Order: sequence, then C-alpha cells, then structure tokens
Amino acid sequence: MFDVIIAGGGPTGLMLAGELRLHGVYVLVLEKDTEPTGHVRSLGLHVRSIEVMDQRGLLDRFLALGTQHPLGGFFAGISKRRPDGLDTAHPYILGIPQPVTERLLTEHATGLGAQIRRGCEVAGLSQDDDGVTVELADGRQLRSHYLVGCDGGRSTVRKLLGVGFPGEPTRVESLLGEMEVTASPESLAARVAEVRETHKGFGAGPSGDGLYRIVVPADGVSEDRSVPPALEEFKQQLQVFAGTDFGVHSPRWLSRFGDATRLAERYRVGRVLLAGDAAHVHPPLGGQGLNLGVQDAFNLGWKLAAEINGWAPEGLLDSYHTERHPVADDVLNNTRVQSELISTEPGSRSVRRLLSELMDFEEVNRYLTEKITAIGVRYDFGEGHELLGRRLRDIELKHGRLYERMHGGRGLLLDRTGGLSVAGWADRVDHIVDATEELDVPAVLLRPDGHVAWVGADQQDMGAQLSRWFGAAA
Repeated sequence: MFDVIIAGGGPTGLMLAGELRLHGVYVLVLEKDTEPTGHVRSLGLHVRSIEVMDQRGLLDRFLALGTQHPLGGFFAGISKRRPDGLDTAHPYILGIPQPVTERLLTEHATGLGAQIRRGCEVAGLSQDDDGVTVELADGRQLRSHYLVGCDGGRSTVRKLLGVGFPGEPTRVESLLGEMEVTASPESLAARVAEVRETHKGFGAGPSGDGLYRIVVPADGVSEDRSVPPALEEFKQQLQVFAGTDFGVHSPRWLSRFGDATRLAERYRVGRVLLAGDAAHVHPPLGGQGLNLGVQDAFNLGWKLAAEINGWAPEGLLDSYHTERHPVADDVLNNTRVQSELISTEPGSRSVRRLLSELMDFEEVNRYLTEKITAIGVRYDFGEGHELLGRRLRDIELKHGRLYERMHGGRGLLLDRTGGLSVAGWADRVDHIVDATEELDVPAVLLRPDGHVAWVGADQQDMGAQLSRWFGAAA
C-alpha cells in the first residue's frame, strides 16, 4: 500500500512527489503518457517558482539550462521596466522549456526515491476511512492512503469526485505548435513585431533545433480541443493575421488551447485532493499556469506529509484549500483582465492605453509585477506583523544564505536573539541563531514553504505558533 498516489506526471505532480519524498512518504506517480512530452506549453519560471527551486537546492540545475530575462512586459504584454527594490534575490524571469523543467523535476523526485509508472491511466476511484482504491484503465487496482489529482484541466480524478468546476467556457481558441519555416529570421521577426502591435495573441520565435514556436488565433472554437489542428489550418490562420504563412513545414507537434476560466469548488474531498490544472484552468496570459501548479504542490507537500507521518495539527491539511483556492481565484481574475486588454476592440484598446500610463507609477507597476510573479501572495494567518503570512525572501546569513538552510523541507526558526528554543519540535523545525543585519525583527518562524508563521521575541507566544503549524511537542 502506498502512502500517496499522484495521478499526473507533469510539473505539479513531479514537484509534489519530490516534496513528499523529503519527508519519507512512499509515493507513486501514475502518468498516462508512455513517453515524456516534447510539447513546449510553458516557456519559463516566474520569481516565486525560482525561489521555490532555490529553497530546495534545485536552482543551479535550472539556471544551467535556462536563460535569465529581465522582468517586465508580461501583464497583457505591456512593457515596463522592473520596479526598483523588488523584494527578492531573484529579480528575473527564467526562460526554460517545459520539457526541460519536467526532466529536472523527474530527476529530483526519482533521486529521492519516488516511483513513476508511465502508461497508467486512472479510470476509477473509491475511498473509505483507511485509504483510496485506484482503478487503472487496464483493470488493475492500487491502494494508497491518499490520492492527489494532478492530471490536468480535463482531470479524471476531479470528474470522478464530482467536484464542481464553475467558470466560463472557451470563447477564443488559439493554435500552438513547433515547426520549421523557410522565411528568413529577420523577415519573420519584423513581421511578427508588426502584427503584435495590434494582435497580442499572435507570436512566433525560435525554440531551438531549427524550429519555431508559433501561436496564432484560430478561426472559431473547435468541438474537441484534444484533436490537434492540421498544418493547413496553421497556414490559413497565419495568412489571415500576418499575410504570409512564413513557409511553415515539418511540424514537431501541433495543438490548440482555449481561454476557458474555471476553478474547482473544493480542493479536497476526504482522502483525495486536487492540484495544478486539475483545480484551475485559465488563459496562459502572463505565463502563470505552470508556476501556479508548482506552487500548489509546494504548499501541499509538507502538509500531506505531516498528516501521513502523524504530527499534523488539526486543520493543517484543510489549510491547503483555504490558502491556495484564493490565490488561484486571483490568478483567474487577472487573466480575465488581461484577456480584455489584448482585445482589438476600441474600448479595450483605450483601457489598455490608460493602464499603460498608470503603470508608469512605481507602485502600480510594483503591484502588478508582484501579482504576476506571485511574490505578493500573503496567506491569512490573522492579525500581526506585516511579514506574517508572506514568504521571506532569501537573505544573507553570517554563514551562507537562508534558502541554503531550507533544502530539507523543514520548518525553520531564524533567531537573532539567541534566547529562543524549539525544544520539543526539533524533529520538525531547525533553529538558526544568526545576527544577520538583513532581518530587522528579533526572530521569524518559517513554515517549510518559506511563509512567515510568527514574528517576535517571546518564547511562549512562539510556542503557540509551533503547535499551530507543527503539532504537539514531542
């Protein structure tokens, strides 16, 4: 019997598998595809996801295979300079294709002992007081204490649970693919720049190996987006928007996607949970989808591990929904806004010009940058210090960096006073006494996901928060 079965071997499922294995949880990932996909649906990581990789000691691997790009230009394609003094040690976007991200996360999870079985599709499930029975498409059955559906926007797990998925259906569809072109790089880039002056949903650029990644609005909405478009459909739509098809040929892959916006009503039903696109879908504007899923997994992993390992305080696992559901709702709202802003309608273009003017104000630019990159997320932990509920950026310590001390996925007390103690919780929480000048409070208690659970100097007050987040003292 497994501790956790994860349905779906994309970035969310793989990140979750790694997080669970840090705590010794027996994990099986089921992926219906027999081979890793080569589809480049996501192009990179935002600031908070970069921080997540740093907190787990993975960032060097990502930096070696990615490209750092300056922040700016991702809110509805409105290009502004990076706000001054952004609260992060990683003020950039990391360009890295999704297949590379998946490969690195696979190596991380399997290196920690997670099992991954490909060609295994979930077809049924039932749960009782002791666990979940998962039925595969070939009739086999598996048993686990918990099941997490990370199986995408058409999630089988979510449908089997009967969880509502309210929102708006697709109104606008786009074609996406990688293919070769005969047009010169210079002429193609010049024409794309011209088209994007009015059509922000159009794009084409090199993706490596002599291929170009091309996205172009489709002619209407298809009945079944799981059926890929033909190359001829691509050529036709390129002619409509660019006046040329750039001589596209020899596609590696072709697909279509819509702008449906939906949010699961619940992230947990008993012993079954949802994460990533299984819990929320939205247009890819701002490049937030993969990042949102990875951050779901980062929030859920330590909480589910605590439940399985027997030290979770009451309500900890339910806090996954309480914290992450509002974050997804906010992402859905900002993608709705961006969808309106990239419209070619006169009213939308007028609003876009006004917002562009407003973004010249530093605070407006900062607010939108923090929203898209997710470093502005603050969980509701109640009244208290302005840091409470926020993630703490990486800071220099007398010996190394803060994030270097978080690779194990444990809680952490960063103590500038030297007078505090985590006795009773030392099996779950590390204690670092360091007089770092980068922190202007006496001490902070960090959860395994880096969010600030307590700020202060009083031992008794801190003890209450240790119990709240890390259970009873040993």
